[in-house]
Amino acid sequence: MPDELTPRPGRTLLSAVSALGAWTTESIQAVGDFGGFMLSVLYWIIRGPGRRSVRDMFAQMYEMGTRSIPVVMITGGFIGAVLAIETYPQFHQIGIANRLGGVIVVSVVKQLGPILTAVMLAGRVGGAMTAELGTMKVTEQIDALRTMAADPVRTLVVPRILACVLMTPVLTTYSDAIGILGGWAVAVGVEGVRNYPFWHYAQVGTDLYAVNVGLIKSIAFGIVIGAIACYKGFRCGSGAQGVGRACTESFVTSFCIILVVNFVLAVAFNNIFVILWPNRPGLL
Repeated sequence: MPDELTPRPGRTLLSAVSALGAWTTESIQAVGDFGGFMLSVLYWIIRGPGRRSVRDMFAQMYEMGTRSIPVVMITGGFIGAVLAIETYPQFHQIGIANRLGGVIVVSVVKQLGPILTAVMLAGRVGGAMTAELGTMKVTEQIDALRTMAADPVRTLVVPRILACVLMTPVLTTYSDAIGILGGWAVAVGVEGVRNYPFWHYAQVGTDLYAVNVGLIKSIAFGIVIGAIACYKGFRCGSGAQGVGRACTESFVTSFCIILVVNFVLAVAFNNIFVILWPNRPGLL
């Protein structure tokens, strides 16, 4: 009996190489398609979004900003509270519990505040944008805009990306403030850290550079969330299943890219800090 159905090492290797080549080709095409999409967005931003797009942008800012305040408030408050609870025992053991304020403020402002706020917005705002645009694509509303000589990128994408870029730093600042207050409440009210040393070392350990680092990160995260959500919505598959898959891909992709961007920016800003202030002492 012929053994045509029996797997052979050469045939298995050929299948693996073929699958790898197909995946590489699809990845390159996806990157190129996304690059063309972002060039179109940049073109319309430079040329001017138009009055209607500006009105839509303010509506999106309300939807993304005001309606996200409760989520950001809960996230920020518990970030600071948990950070104070976890770091106090170690600081207390070495006798520097009063310096807890500096660590909490710097950690929240530079790292935890921007990245966790961005993750929450990627889930809430990014998913909503993807679902909305994906539904418009499935119901052929985007094609209807093209037939009326209205560019869908200018009409639908540009207001959402601009609103996301503008509101993410605002929400991040709000989250940072709530997180610092949450850390202060736990450190002073629960752990017994004195109030004046907490704020004194918070002021000493935090400067304008740290605040700007957090805000620049939040702007980059806003671009990532808005761009990926709109792109996935415009490229979603047909039917309800395609919209659902696009929402899932939007959040997962945004989350991964946020982590990568955060790492790259952290390395870059730390190197800049060392170059600008090589002899500056640490918090402790």
